Amino acid sequence: MRQFFTLIALVASLSVASGQQPAQYSMFMMNKLNWNPAYAGLDHSLSITGIYRAQWDQLEGNPITQNVNIHMPLYIFSSGVGINLENDELGAERRTSGSVAYNYQLPVGKKALLTIGLEAGIAQRMLDGSKLRTPEGNYTDATVIFHNDDVLPISRVSATAATVGAGIYFYSERFEAGLSARHLNEPVVGFDVLSLQLARAYFFTAGAHFNLGQSLSLHPSLMVRSDLAQTQTDIAAILRYNDNIFGGASFRGYNSDSIDAVALIAGFKLNDKVTVAYAYDLTLSQLNQVSNGSHELMLNYNLNKRIGTGRPPKVIYNPRTL
Repeated sequence: MRQFFTLIALVASLSVASGQQPAQYSMFMMNKLNWNPAYAGLDHSLSITGIYRAQWDQLEGNPITQNVNIHMPLYIFSSGVGINLENDELGAERRTSGSVAYNYQLPVGKKALLTIGLEAGIAQRMLDGSKLRTPEGNYTDATVIFHNDDVLPISRVSATAATVGAGIYFYSERFEAGLSARHLNEPVVGFDVLSLQLARAYFFTAGAHFNLGQSLSLHPSLMVRSDLAQTQTDIAAILRYNDNIFGGASFRGYNSDSIDAVALIAGFKLNDKVTVAYAYDLTLSQLNQVSNGSHELMLNYNLNKRIGTGRPPKVIYNPRTL
């Protein structure tokens, strides 16, 4: 139970003070629509990605996250569309969201694109008061929950709010980068006597692609996440062999206060349409005393077939990009 209380305190410090902390993923470079609506359609065909993450394994109430998104290009309109769904459970809190993304794609020279994207959706927050404990509460009877706090609920409460986001993305054969913002309208999720304002979150991602030979390529990537109060960085490098098998690692943190984990990443293509990847986080923070790390599994389906008609974008796509 001591681990559970520790986690609840962590939830309170992250969720109440900041209002919103985006879910964490080690394979951020393989799920770009989740971070930026301007990426919609840049997988060049119908693309479906699903991710399951179990963070801080064996810690009671540990974060469990699922993300599913679908996107595709609309070449006839020089644009792309997508749907992004996410469920994130952390202790007594559940965060569920769904959004629709649209972007417009502008050719830059002969071999690059600049896209501008918008997203709109719903954010739901659920708080299970029966899992909370306070120093002045009375919990001697397992069937009675009494926090002695008028603000905290004793059962499940939930509320929703509309949210919007935006982003830009530059895409070329050798380099790509994007900047986006979530919860631009800073919506307020109001419970009966408690309300949370979802703070704006900003994301910067970048990646490069280098051919090291006929069969080997290197793909370094970077992510910076910030709500202007807290900032976290991830850097990663993936080696890809024969456009089929890949592996690498990522590192999360930038100083002694933010260092969190090293993630080992590996995956392969089952066939020309389906890719599977797995990441295991080696926890470097003090949570490694009560946790054995984190697990993350990704499955991607890409139709690898042109959808619709119209003039294709003026980009020579690198088949080894992730």
